Amino acid sequence: VQLQASGGGLVQAGGSVGVSCVTSGGTFSRYSVGWFRRSPGKEREFVATITTSGGFTFYSDSVKGRFTISRDNAENTAYLQMNNLKPEDTAVYYCAVSLYYRGSDSQKYEHWGQGTLVTVSS
Repeated sequence: VQLQASGGGLVQAGGSVGVSCVTSGGTFSRYSVGWFRRSPGKEREFVATITTSGGFTFYSDSVKGRFTISRDNAENTAYLQMNNLKPEDTAVYYCAVSLYYRGSDSQKYEHWGQGTLVTVSS
């Protein structure tokens, strides 16, 4: 499975931006999706996850209420809408998928995209 993340860019604090993750080479509807991020000088951290049908989502406390994860299985695409952005949200955002796991443990996701940069200016 190949994943291609896109979107992001430079946004002011308080603003919004969305990133997407297009997949190919597999049956997207069979995979749970996770979004992770790596900020400068920090470890990669969990952001959000969504189950295969989209019926269950889970967020890290740091983004809950501001970010929304979604998916369109017909388009083989997952999304992360980010609102009320803060400078500390500045990071490279990665999408990942797993056939067997849904949750916050990045080690358990089998396939990863290359990441897309979101920069939030204060």
